[in-house]
Amino acid sequence: MSLTDFLVSHLEPLRRRLNQLNDMTRRLDDLQMAVGRIEQRLTLSHPESDSPLRRCEFKTYSQWGEDGIIQYLIHAVPITVPVFVEFGVHDYRESNTRYLLQHDNWTGLVMDAGRECIETIAKDPVYYRHNLRAVHAFLDRENINTILRDNGVTGDIGLLSIDIDGNDYWVWDAIECITPRIVICEYDSLLGPDRKVTTLYDPAFDRVKAHYSFLYGGASLAALDHLARRKGYTLVGSNSAGNNAFFVRNDVRGDLPAVTPRQAYVQAQFRNSRDRQGRLTFLPFAECREVIADMPVVDVEQNITIPIRDIFSAPSPAV
Repeated sequence: MSLTDFLVSHLEPLRRRLNQLNDMTRRLDDLQMAVGRIEQRLTLSHPESDSPLRRCEFKTYSQWGEDGIIQYLIHAVPITVPVFVEFGVHDYRESNTRYLLQHDNWTGLVMDAGRECIETIAKDPVYYRHNLRAVHAFLDRENINTILRDNGVTGDIGLLSIDIDGNDYWVWDAIECITPRIVICEYDSLLGPDRKVTTLYDPAFDRVKAHYSFLYGGASLAALDHLARRKGYTLVGSNSAGNNAFFVRNDVRGDLPAVTPRQAYVQAQFRNSRDRQGRLTFLPFAECREVIADMPVVDVEQNITIPIRDIFSAPSPAV
């Protein structure tokens, strides 16, 4: 048997198996979409609730229940430009906007600091089936507007999702070239519901390097609410996992009820603390706070820098 015949005889079965695997992946994706559509019909048929956002949660591609909350909001808020921007998407297999892209056929721009992640997205069938652009970028408040403009995203858009594990507050604060109707921003429940604090701005901030525990980096819900009000947005709730807050632009909020940071706050139950060797330690909430108690945060209302432990050593402000 020649070398060519040998390679053909062995590679052809492998090629068939790869094709079968790709077919199974497509079928699984179709199944995820079908389940999402069923859950959407069920959740949207029950709008009355003390916490309508959490009542509407379902997960198709989002990490937690954000897919359902987003569907609830885009049916409650008039959307004239169905365009989204999401940063911090990793390889886009799990994200806040993928269901919007595939189910509602929105146009989207996604960004991530990992070059391999962006290359993976560009190879995903979703990239040619929909109007999606994936950009490799390490975002900071100096470059965010330039990157958005360079990719043709300006003005009134439907949704912005921010999850960059550190400079979230500062980057949202810097955005001027878009006015999304809905904003989703990750908050750090370790910082509590009351004090308006965030990680100090560092354009090169890296959560993995900032503190070995992987627990330091982000903004409190109160800080994000403070920023949102200044930018013309209202806090309308959070997810049940205790990590994402939802804001709606005031001029399109309609009958959506406003909530305070204290009302929206959820203490996160997930445990992602690490030891100095990078191994998960599964510390309870109170111990997680203690691990980073001496790390600095800035109070964006008083413009002072304090250690995290000071957030909880004084009486909580009135809300």
